[in-house]
Amino acid sequence: MTSRPPVFLLAGPTASGKTALSLRLAEAIGGEIVNADAIQLYRDLSVLSARPTAEEAARAPHHLFGVADAADGWSVGRWLAAATGALGGIAARDRPAIVVGGTGLYFRALTRGLADIPAVPPAVRAQAAADFAALGEATFRERLRAVDPAAASRIAPADAQRLKRAWEVHAATGKALSDWQAATAPGHAADFRPLVLDPPREALYARCDRRFLRMLEDGALDEVRALAARGLDPSLPALKATGYRELAAYLAGERSLGEATALGQQETRRYAKRQLTWLRNQTPEWPRVHGLETEAQWQELVALEPLLQRAAGRA
Repeated sequence: MTSRPPVFLLAGPTASGKTALSLRLAEAIGGEIVNADAIQLYRDLSVLSARPTAEEAARAPHHLFGVADAADGWSVGRWLAAATGALGGIAARDRPAIVVGGTGLYFRALTRGLADIPAVPPAVRAQAAADFAALGEATFRERLRAVDPAAASRIAPADAQRLKRAWEVHAATGKALSDWQAATAPGHAADFRPLVLDPPREALYARCDRRFLRMLEDGALDEVRALAARGLDPSLPALKATGYRELAAYLAGERSLGEATALGQQETRRYAKRQLTWLRNQTPEWPRVHGLETEAQWQELVALEPLLQRAAGRA
């Protein structure tokens, strides 16, 4: 073990096999796993978020899985602080870490830092929401382009949340969000070993569909029923979990289970596509593995990673 244990970063879309590969890696190198999935933080949605099962979690130390209540919405900054603490503890134990998940902003905050942007007053946030509703996305984006052209070009189509956020920051601070981000201090210092799981698109989509059906068999409806009964603010992150809205509509009698299932599968595929697009645009320099099954992914990872090659040579 070197004086600075590595931190592996395993990013990829939903259903791409991140859990299985992270476990294979953790067992091979004696590593500990840190969650970088915004929904797997919440204890309320174990099944619907595809959180590691109790059996999987027992195979290696896991951190930041199921640690928050759905009523307690975590920000990127809060995750970064918790992840930095977890990684510090793992390093102090002289063990490698594996940060695994599909929330791209978490990886960006960890590796590049997080802009220290002042809080946006609620009135400014409300006005931005009203303006977006009145103007529509295209006009709102062009208005944003006049004050923050980089954000207007970077933010994906239909990403209303980030468009409004970029406008809110400028309106509240007089400074473009892109300028705040450009002045950001570096993120967590570590020997990062990044990797993106980038499987064939159609095979991934088929797996998304199968996994959604398996979630239903494993109790996803019970999770959604229990969470919906709490009457929480629908803007909370946990209630934006892929599939939650569709299954909640079924439980409310607004659509059939077949319709909810088909829509949930569709939303899962769309989410996977958005994740792949973000990773392609934001992490073009990160190595890719293209297999979908764990063994194929592992062989690609070993071919890329000298540390694993040396471990295999000693075995």
